[in-house]
Amino acid sequence: MNELEYYKQIKELIENYEVNSKVRYMQDNQEKLLTNWNIGKILVEAQGGLNRAKYGDGLIKKWSKEFEINYGKNYSHTNLKYMRQFYLLFPNSHAVSDQLTWTHYRMLFSIKDENERNYYTNNVNLYKM
Repeated sequence: MNELEYYKQIKELIENYEVNSKVRYMQDNQEKLLTNWNIGKILVEAQGGLNRAKYGDGLIKKWSKEFEINYGKNYSHTNLKYMRQFYLLFPNSHAVSDQLTWTHYRMLFSIKDENERNYYTNNVNLYKM
């Protein structure tokens, strides 16, 4: 085998790894968003529905203590509140874009105007956060 053939083999391995790495990242991101959305949905339901969930109760605080001990800081009181807010702001899971990350969505929570928030989620390819 000559030098060029070795080079091509290495290049192919690198390209395969890079493509697979990006696919895994996208799959992980999609799974994280869906998990967080579903946790938010369950929290809202456990709190008695949309109207009552807006005000919250001690349920998140109570559950977060155990979740944080067993699963880490991703399930802290604050993060569970974010998950609840995620569901409340995006009640249709199909409207959640997996091109945005959880961090992007948390940034969007501060935007009170629904039209403005939707602009950013719908134009993710035009505007990079």
